[in-house]
Amino acid sequence: MNMAKYPVGIIGGGAWGTALAAVMAQIHDHVLIWAREDEVVRSVNTQHENILFLPGTALSAKIEATGDLAQLRDCEALLVVTPAQHVRMTLKALPDTQAPLILCAKGIEADSQMLVSDVAAHARPGNPLAVLSGPTFAHEVAAGKPTAVTLATNNQALGSVLMRQIATPTFRPYWSDDVVGAEIGGAVKNVLAIACGVVDGAGLGLNARAALIARGFAEMQRYGLARGARGETLAGLSGLGDLVLTCSSENSRNFSLGRGLGQGRSANDLLADRKTVAEGAFTAPVLLKSAVALNIEMPIVSAVCALLAGTATVETVVTNLLARPLRPESW
Repeated sequence: MNMAKYPVGIIGGGAWGTALAAVMAQIHDHVLIWAREDEVVRSVNTQHENILFLPGTALSAKIEATGDLAQLRDCEALLVVTPAQHVRMTLKALPDTQAPLILCAKGIEADSQMLVSDVAAHARPGNPLAVLSGPTFAHEVAAGKPTAVTLATNNQALGSVLMRQIATPTFRPYWSDDVVGAEIGGAVKNVLAIACGVVDGAGLGLNARAALIARGFAEMQRYGLARGARGETLAGLSGLGDLVLTCSSENSRNFSLGRGLGQGRSANDLLADRKTVAEGAFTAPVLLKSAVALNIEMPIVSAVCALLAGTATVETVVTNLLARPLRPESW
């Protein structure tokens, strides 16, 4: 690879993009982050902090922010951290570059039902692709706390190069060639985290939450295997690992959204109050539509969709889930 001014560029100035920039600044002398918001660009460049999305986290002076996508042209690799529903538009606006794209968004595109890697392949057919996914809270990653992730690409040589570019003593990537599995784990867990938040908000107890995580993982397995994922990937960092994290903490945007639903607030009000995106709210109806087309049973996902749409109450969906026919435990 040629020696560019910026070995790594970050597309997206939210909390996760900023955290990844902080990680990259541990091992690279120059890191460029693109943000849509002028306030983010100004605060990163002048105050070395993302006041809007990651307040309180001091950033290295090695990190420079820009609002001009054209400045990313010479980056050796690009981490794409825009929300899943904006990936296509953002990548189409990207200047001409052959840099590998490391996709960090977790979700399914609503209009096409495509995974983010498929969206990227259509928008940027000439760029090598990889997927970064796993149990990651942005504030912990930015603080340098130990984190392990899955880096999925079907090109092992590319995976080896990219792992060396992003690995630090506290940020450890594991390579996988199961791109579909890594993406499905990250997309489905967001919806299940909403369900776990509902359990918490409604005061249904830890037994119910543990049961929901286990049965939700069964739904993830059924859906993932039907779409070509491997079971061991879904049981790894990008599947079960991420599921456990986001279903267990209010630091999860999806969990906190579900908690509000469990307390009786409407989805519209909760989503209107947010500066950041709870991807599970957009993924849930797309996931359910895809599951129905594949004849895959996903009752928890269906319940989340009903709550988000306002067509059922928490009491109704809980009653319906508990009234399902008795059956053997299986995937």
